[in-house]
Amino acid sequence: MFIWSSLPRSVSAIAVIVAIALVVMLGAQSTSSPRPDFSGVYRPINPFGNAAVGGGAPPAGTPAPAAPAPGQPLPPPTRTAPLSDGSRGRSADAPQLTPTYLAKWQAISKSRIAGSSESDKVAQCLPPGMPLMMSMFYGMEVMQTRDKITFFSELNDALRRVYLDGRKPTPAIFDDPTYAGFSTGSWEGDTLVVDTVALRDDTYIEGFTPHSEQMTVHERIRFASPGVLEDRIVVSDPKALVKPWQTVKTYRKMTGPPDDQLREFACAEGLGHVR
Repeated sequence: MFIWSSLPRSVSAIAVIVAIALVVMLGAQSTSSPRPDFSGVYRPINPFGNAAVGGGAPPAGTPAPAAPAPGQPLPPPTRTAPLSDGSRGRSADAPQLTPTYLAKWQAISKSRIAGSSESDKVAQCLPPGMPLMMSMFYGMEVMQTRDKITFFSELNDALRRVYLDGRKPTPAIFDDPTYAGFSTGSWEGDTLVVDTVALRDDTYIEGFTPHSEQMTVHERIRFASPGVLEDRIVVSDPKALVKPWQTVKTYRKMTGPPDDQLREFACAEGLGHVR
């Protein structure tokens, strides 16, 4: 028969320490809440967030466009949608731009109203950039591991990675800005807190609102309700914005085929039609 007291004192002490450590670890695991799993395919509920792209509703009293006479063809469509060419000005909840960057926006608007796609990055098959990418107009897939979360957009097959392993942006990263930028995140309870830096300055905040190389993006991502993912976004840019701009995007998780399948986006096939 085994007698605990027959063990040497040193061995007994080690056994007690190991037992206590196991109890502490098990207790910590039982009391800590598991991280939410964002994995899945989502479709946007409000792709424009709380801001209309390119300008809000027309002024009160603006007459509707006249219908063509019977038997006459419809007018050709414009190269950009009426609300995205800036012809109706900027909406009240659009980012407030400094004079220099408002002038940039006006120049882009003039080009788009004239029918040019020169300033349309998406039409050129380029990534939408951040934070515009998070509108996820055609849906997105989220792939999550312990150390990284990847957001994949069907639109132009764009993607971004959020690193959760504690890494920090290096000087080399700041010297090579990208469309998606460099994103790091951490958990605050069931909320993923993300900061994005090193963003190209030739992308747009939303619509075609320009920004500078100093822009940063802060996000708080969580399940607002079962199956509904919420992304609260704050954009800061001391050169381009009068004050930080905030918006909220929401997405609904798809539960089965065919809605949970993203399609290939062969954007380059249409490049010949862009001018």
